Amino acid sequence: MKPALCFLLGLSAAGFAQEPAKKLSKAEAMSAALSRVEPEFPVMAKQLRIQGTVELEALVSEAGAVEKVNILSGNPVLTKPAAEALKKWKFAPVLVDGKPVKALAAVAFTFHTGAR
Repeated sequence: MKPALCFLLGLSAAGFAQEPAKKLSKAEAMSAALSRVEPEFPVMAKQLRIQGTVELEALVSEAGAVEKVNILSGNPVLTKPAAEALKKWKFAPVLVDGKPVKALAAVAFTFHTGAR
């Protein structure tokens, strides 16, 4: 076996393999959110009266910063501003056994024109 592969296998066996992120519900994510940025409603979406909910999932670092945003559902005109806003959020660190861990935070934004 090549030395590099042996080293990687050794790290994995020694417990250095990355743990899966802890999944948070929408309620848990909202209570862990320390600072929130609301998305801009795109002008084109307003003009076309596009509205709806965008479902997202944020990968939150051990320190509470958003590392990555996954778009789960929503109108493509609305998903980009929603994802850009979520990238600016800050979360309280998620603890497992007293240690901070990465987390997957479920977040939804609802865009509505307000017209009846």
